[in-house]
Amino acid sequence: MADKDKRENSDIREKARKAMEKYDLGDLCKYCEGEIDEADLDQEMNDIVKLVVQDYEKGRDIDHMNVYEQPNQDVVIDIFQKLMVILYPAYYNDGTYRTRSMSSKVEVLIDDVMYHLRKQIEVALLYDEHFKDASKAVRKRAAQQICLEFFRQIPKIREYLDTDLQATYDGDPAANNKDEIILAYPGLFATTAYRIAHELFLLNVPLLPRMITEYAHRETGVDIHPGATIGKYFFIDHATGIVVGSTSIIGNHVKVYQGVTIGALSTRAGHKLHGTKRHPTIEDNVTLYSGASILGGDTVVGEGSIIGGNSFVTQSVAPHTRVYVKTEELVTIDSGDKEEKKTAPDKEDAKTLSPSDAWFYVI
Repeated sequence: MADKDKRENSDIREKARKAMEKYDLGDLCKYCEGEIDEADLDQEMNDIVKLVVQDYEKGRDIDHMNVYEQPNQDVVIDIFQKLMVILYPAYYNDGTYRTRSMSSKVEVLIDDVMYHLRKQIEVALLYDEHFKDASKAVRKRAAQQICLEFFRQIPKIREYLDTDLQATYDGDPAANNKDEIILAYPGLFATTAYRIAHELFLLNVPLLPRMITEYAHRETGVDIHPGATIGKYFFIDHATGIVVGSTSIIGNHVKVYQGVTIGALSTRAGHKLHGTKRHPTIEDNVTLYSGASILGGDTVVGEGSIIGGNSFVTQSVAPHTRVYVKTEELVTIDSGDKEEKKTAPDKEDAKTLSPSDAWFYVI
């Protein structure tokens, strides 16, 4: 086997050598002949700048030029990261604020975050019809009041996050401790971003809530719209590929595994559907296993139900129901090349399956 590998590697190197012999390196260097004419280069640059600026003048939506009429993405992300320090004071402390007491540190941190959050909200209010034509002074006062109300909700946010942390610890046998969950788990990170964004959403702040959840989306692969309503003890396991739509309602003690979609049944009407109930309701103590899709604004998954992996649910499910995809035939081949086929139970036999047996038949 070793000799065969050596021969294959030798053949690959020989093919590469012959390919390079055929390659005309002059093709690579034809732009490098002679000295660079700075005057010509300046003219080329001026022509390119003129070309791009002219493209900005076509009056399209992407040609909007006033950068001071929209929130700053970098600042919003920085605000979120500092809010993480406020929410988890022992875990996200980067040493920026050095004070003698926790009270002093929190005071300095909140003052910093409130200042920058107020300025970003003030700009974001330009997207609210009620403030579109308002003076800067009016928007500033409104933004300040929103900031104060938001920070009054910090204890509530932390109360919910404490239950999310507990649910994650109780639900994941791989978790060694809660510190590991806070520091490493993308599910709790995404849930935290949602909890922050949701409170801003309830205060009718434009843009910023979505910017925060989409930052978490990019970081974790979890897409939770800030408009969704999610109860306590929310547990996301493995995280990647999860979607929770804007009008979703999720109860307490709900477990969601990777690849789950809680989405709309149809978006054919596009933006005309804005503001309508398009996403499902998931009642308390429901488990949604990996790859499950629960779709439609009229779809309700009843309390205590289990939706198996890869299930496609577009109608309501009664409480305490197990939904799973029946495997027609499972083929296994052992090391002796002996083929064994296992057929799924029929409808009557399936009713007698224990939860552990049923899991075998969930794809």
